[in-house]
Amino acid sequence: QVQLVESGGGLVQAGGSLRLSCQATGRTFSPVPMGWFRQAPGKEREIVAGISTSGFSTSYADSVKGRFTISKDNAKNAVYLQMNSLKPDDTAVYYCASARPYYNTVRRDPSDYQYWGQGTQVTVSS
Repeated sequence: QVQLVESGGGLVQAGGSLRLSCQATGRTFSPVPMGWFRQAPGKEREIVAGISTSGFSTSYADSVKGRFTISKDNAKNAVYLQMNSLKPDDTAVYYCASARPYYNTVRRDPSDYQYWGQGTQVTVSS
């Protein structure tokens, strides 16, 4: 069984930065595309950023381009989300997800993901 555990969320003022981390555990886990999603109260879950198996390709939601950076360390089974210039609209629960094993490219569709973390709250005050 694979488990994804996020960390790094918290309360930050607008304009500040946070770095989210996601650690994958489980004997069956091997490198796959990874993604960060978020869900704000009353809104649907949305893709924030995705990264390919190799880490060479990335994709971002238009709302975070130029401010967020996704990266991964396959040796550590970890994925990260560096969030800069945070805005109140970024307030949400952030989820890490790992794609199904037959994918290698960046995935944006939640249905392409197999395992999900429990989420970490990010709150940006104005």
